[in-house]
Amino acid sequence: MKSNSESSSGSSPKRHVLMSVAKAGISVALLWLLFTRVDVNRLWLAARQASPSWLLAALAVYTGMTLASAWRWGLLLKAQHLDFRFRWLTASFLVATFFNNFLPSNIGGDVVRIADTASVARSRTLATTVVLLDRGIGLLALVLIAAVGSTLHPRLGEARTLGAGLLWAAFAAAATVASVAVGFPHLFTKLAQPLRWLHAEWVDERLKRLTATLSRFQKTPGALAGCFFGAVVVQTAIVAFYAAIAHSMRIPIGFAELAVIVPITLLVQMVPVSMNGFGVREATFGFYFTRLGLPLESALLVSFLGAALILLFSLSGGLTYLARHANKAQAGFGAVLAEE
Repeated sequence: MKSNSESSSGSSPKRHVLMSVAKAGISVALLWLLFTRVDVNRLWLAARQASPSWLLAALAVYTGMTLASAWRWGLLLKAQHLDFRFRWLTASFLVATFFNNFLPSNIGGDVVRIADTASVARSRTLATTVVLLDRGIGLLALVLIAAVGSTLHPRLGEARTLGAGLLWAAFAAAATVASVAVGFPHLFTKLAQPLRWLHAEWVDERLKRLTATLSRFQKTPGALAGCFFGAVVVQTAIVAFYAAIAHSMRIPIGFAELAVIVPITLLVQMVPVSMNGFGVREATFGFYFTRLGLPLESALLVSFLGAALILLFSLSGGLTYLARHANKAQAGFGAVLAEE
């Protein structure tokens, strides 16, 4: 008779496969539905006429966004008395970007960043807290930009959409939770005490480390402020990235409209119902573009070209990953020769 642990470990891979198949099915169904409503030949012709110089500009903007992301991650690590070289952080972030875009989920990159910093920090809890806080601040900035954009463009924030009121409420709630976590770390970790029933000793040790990590952030508000500023810059750069892509195909949509559409699209595709956002992202772009009187083809062009450029950029992370392991193998071989 199998134990509960054996049964759960056996069913977990099956559940994972079933979820992946379901997500892929939703992505394929949404894309099929969208493609039945457009002229594919006209879509392909418009994509081929995209301006290479503007696409290169979009890639340059995305590169700047990656550098800003690595910089703000470094600020949070420095607040924990962990000093990493900017070049090293950038390389780690590139590898994380590769895993985010070429694995069937967007958490693979976080695992890479946690693993890269945990050994130096000597605490996986600390490394995880920093990455999660970085993610949280980025999400906060994303909601802020979406809320500001929806307020300035009420036409895009009407019924059946994520309106300005809902977005401002979400921003206020998230900012309150973050402020309590950093401002009152002992209270925040005390709320997690019910988790002790899982394994009291293990949970107590993690909560102790979490409290210490949050307390250090409490003493360095400048790092948090700088990280939030960097997050706003990053989210603005993402909007500029899509604006350059739209401009490359002479699609008449401005930065102001995309400042509403892009953040909301990013928020929607975070819901884990599709394969890396495919289908959901295109449907959301299409919904907003058609509300502005633009053809569905233009929405698909911006979305697909954006995804293609991001995948192309992510290959640099794959090369960085290969170079990293080649250097480790070479170092190990050198050590063996030295011993001989």
